[in-house]
Amino acid sequence: MTLYDIKPKFQDLLRPIVRMLFIRGVTANQVTVSAAIISMVLGAVLMLFPEPRLYILLPIYLFVRMALNAIDGMLAREFNQQSRLGAILNEVGDIIADAALYLAFAFVTGVCPWLVVLVVLLSWLTEFCGVMAQTLTGSRNYRGPMGKSDRAFVLGALGLFIALWPQYIVVANIVFGASVVLLAWTSINRCRSALEVKYA
Repeated sequence: MTLYDIKPKFQDLLRPIVRMLFIRGVTANQVTVSAAIISMVLGAVLMLFPEPRLYILLPIYLFVRMALNAIDGMLAREFNQQSRLGAILNEVGDIIADAALYLAFAFVTGVCPWLVVLVVLLSWLTEFCGVMAQTLTGSRNYRGPMGKSDRAFVLGALGLFIALWPQYIVVANIVFGASVVLLAWTSINRCRSALEVKYA
């Protein structure tokens, strides 16, 4: 069970917004690119000004980003905007956004930078394994326990924690350490799932 499993209900809430955006001529690719750009801008701000209080912006924006990710997919599927370019932008945009947002934690005093970098690299690996599963089976794999939405929830909550209780910054290293284990587990799960489907 991951947050991805509740995505259909989340999409139902967003559907009126998606229709409005379509009527106004907004495309799925525009939403995808916008989300990546905003992520890079916010990440750059946090890297340049690693003030703990500013990390309150992370949970707010990560929720918005989840909504944008759902919106671009709905625009593509429900309004005939699917394309190869869109698929590329979606995958590349996600890993760029993850790097920009999550590497910002490495600039906070007291956070272990190499743990942050390892989390980003393993986040990329989980997405690579999901895409690789699609190559082998024809279906993108979102198996957890630490998929994209789960990462956003955990690290968004960590951003909130840092903003409210910066004196307990050591907790961040515990969270990143646990995330390393969960991300490695996720990568293994996605590869194993692909093998099960392929050779069943």
